[in-house]
Amino acid sequence: MNHLKEQLAKQLGQTVTESPSPLMLWLAPVVRAVADGALTFEFTVNPVMTNPAGTLHGGITAAIMDDMIGATIITSGRQHLYTTVNNAIDYFAPAKPGDVVTGRTTIIKAGREIINVQFELWNLAKKRLLARGYSNCLKTELILKAVG
Repeated sequence: MNHLKEQLAKQLGQTVTESPSPLMLWLAPVVRAVADGALTFEFTVNPVMTNPAGTLHGGITAAIMDDMIGATIITSGRQHLYTTVNNAIDYFAPAKPGDVVTGRTTIIKAGREIINVQFELWNLAKKRLLARGYSNCLKTELILKAVG
């Protein structure tokens, strides 16, 4: 039984209030879909997430990606925590404060030691892809613990 996946699923349509990730709590996503090895979250861009140009900071996009990927691996039912080996991100369009952006992740390939996950960030209201990336994550010896 995957308690953390169930915990996310119980928060469907709501802002995440329970997570093993303090970063996720700060990002405050709304859970839109939870499946084995796939997630959809919505984020509202706020001014503290922006760069000097007033648009969503690339580092925040990378943080959203990395945090969602970790949560996605958790949804796959893996017992161990995984650490990021690399993130590759292409940035296509900006987002501004007040925009609602949608992150989607999917596990592409899950081996015994390495998992590859794809990420997309969309502004669905404008039908615009903001960023796309992928990450390879390496199994650690750390065991995932339940929250709450």
